Amino acid sequence: MFSSVLIANRGEIALRVAKTARRLGMRVIAVYSEADADAPFVSFADEAHCIGPAPARESYLVTQRILDVARKTGAQCLHPGYGFLSENAEFAEACAAAGVVFVGPPPSAVRAMGLKDAAKALVEKAGVPVVPGYHGEIQDPAFLKEKAYQIGYPVLIKAVAGGGGKGMRRVDKHADFEEALASCQREAQNSFGDARVLIEKYVTAPRHVEVQIFGDRHGNVIHFFERDCSMQRRHQKVIEEAPAPGMTAEVRAAFGKAAVDAGKAVGYFGAGTVEFIADGSKGLRPDGFYFMEMNTRLQVEHPVTEEITGFDLVELQFRVAAGEKLPVVQEDLRIDGHAVEARLYAEEPERGFLPSTGRLHALRLAEGEGIRIDSGVIEGGEVTPFYDPMIAKVIAHGDNRDEALDRLRDALMASVVAGPKTNTRFLAALLDHPDFRAGKLDTGLIDRNLEALGAVPPALDRVAVTAGALALVAEEKARLHAAAIARSGWLDDPFTEADGFALAPGRRGIARVVAEGEAIGVELDAACEAAPGASGDNARDFTLVGAEDALYVLDRGRQTRIALADPLDVSFDDHGTDAGGNVKSPMHGKLVALFVVEGEAVEKGQRVAIVEAMKMEHPVLAPRAGLVEGIAFEAGAQLGEGVRIMVIAEG
Repeated sequence: MFSSVLIANRGEIALRVAKTARRLGMRVIAVYSEADADAPFVSFADEAHCIGPAPARESYLVTQRILDVARKTGAQCLHPGYGFLSENAEFAEACAAAGVVFVGPPPSAVRAMGLKDAAKALVEKAGVPVVPGYHGEIQDPAFLKEKAYQIGYPVLIKAVAGGGGKGMRRVDKHADFEEALASCQREAQNSFGDARVLIEKYVTAPRHVEVQIFGDRHGNVIHFFERDCSMQRRHQKVIEEAPAPGMTAEVRAAFGKAAVDAGKAVGYFGAGTVEFIADGSKGLRPDGFYFMEMNTRLQVEHPVTEEITGFDLVELQFRVAAGEKLPVVQEDLRIDGHAVEARLYAEEPERGFLPSTGRLHALRLAEGEGIRIDSGVIEGGEVTPFYDPMIAKVIAHGDNRDEALDRLRDALMASVVAGPKTNTRFLAALLDHPDFRAGKLDTGLIDRNLEALGAVPPALDRVAVTAGALALVAEEKARLHAAAIARSGWLDDPFTEADGFALAPGRRGIARVVAEGEAIGVELDAACEAAPGASGDNARDFTLVGAEDALYVLDRGRQTRIALADPLDVSFDDHGTDAGGNVKSPMHGKLVALFVVEGEAVEKGQRVAIVEAMKMEHPVLAPRAGLVEGIAFEAGAQLGEGVRIMVIAEG
């Protein structure tokens, strides 16, 4: 076994690998960007080295800086985690040239599976079924549009070098193809440095089922069963589980054989995931699935496989890289119960799943029987716009699927996260959705049920606002009382405007607060209790988290941010588009496209720009009909959250 490892990744990924390496007795070496200096994975390591500024292209993606650290520290091996350089054949070769063992598959396998078109041709020769489509070299838009027509709509446009759902678009109509192609190519170029795409037939009621394979340097390749990853949005996985619901022994054998055949076709060793698309309209069948791609690395969702098999997949990676044989054969593997994983993200499902950034004022993730938490952040840390906004992976294991789902839902609902908005409530609703519970899965389930899952703009929670106002007023009264005693020794009536309390002018007993960007007057009595009729049903059990400039009221995954208003401030900006026609950036990001010019007439809801953040494109819409004025930026500009891009004046 190796004596030391350099982990060329960050966050939850780096911490996960480091824990296994430490258990195996290795010296753990971390690399980090300036933005990650205080991250948990840095403090956990035996030694850590800064490799550049926050943007990944200036730090985590700079091969030479990482290898310089490997040489300087004498690292015996390098684990790339998942993401970043984990599927970069040139990086694997550079590690070998530097005398550092790359904990991963051979560069030839990475290269063979790295381009979707070539990979499909390769596995097809090995007898693995592939989706009908065009996988050729010609990239002329008119040619690709014609191919899409020949294949038959709906089709999927997919980045040749893609992964993680980026650079992928479903197109239902011929008239929409060109716009979707341009967007897909732009995202592919930004994410992978390669704008090439392929076109595939969109499978009806698609289920995403992937198989975990493992090979060693002695020619052995086996599989560790399957995972169902059909719960997706924008081709991003949301919930993953193992085994796949509805899977029979016969179908599992067919999936497993196809996955192992794909691995053997490229002389694979190490951990890999072979991803299939299955037609779920008639249930899982031995002849009803197709090869999509192979990820030549560990997957984010690997914990569910670990939970049902009892194997530490990272440990197996290290042992295979060190030249050991796999410690098990296919016939010895068994499935123990059911496991499910939810990706807890800093994002707002109610606002189109926009990432949410900021300080984590509270982070208390629930623990309990059958619960595992994999996280790379801590309370007081920051969720930045530079990286994936994952807060944690919450994994539950149970004797059966229902028990695992119940445990996961309960753990999510018992968790406390304050600061950035999260998808906690959305995840819990998905876990309880009747179709999901019944195993009626396909990749469109979430998009068909956004409203039922709570992924729509909600009304302001007035009860939460009242609860927050009560707490803020009580705190303010105590502060004023203490100040008055210090000033004169007595305070006759702290509940007056004369003492600087934030009341609406002329409205004694009305606490004026800003709740989620909206000015609200909450009627209180002199005892700082809600006035009759002001609070409605106030029997709910709220969690209150105080911060420097606000109070966060939490209720089973929903967060309401409240602050006392400045009595002299009459402007309350919600940091979005508004009735006045201001078009603002919804988040920190890059303005990658402008679709309008000065003086152009637009309709309400018309797409006027695209902001890219965390390698995903987010459309910006006109808040009303009118004429475009005051375009403040050109395409390519970096924007802060809430920055005004343009104004839509009344036409």
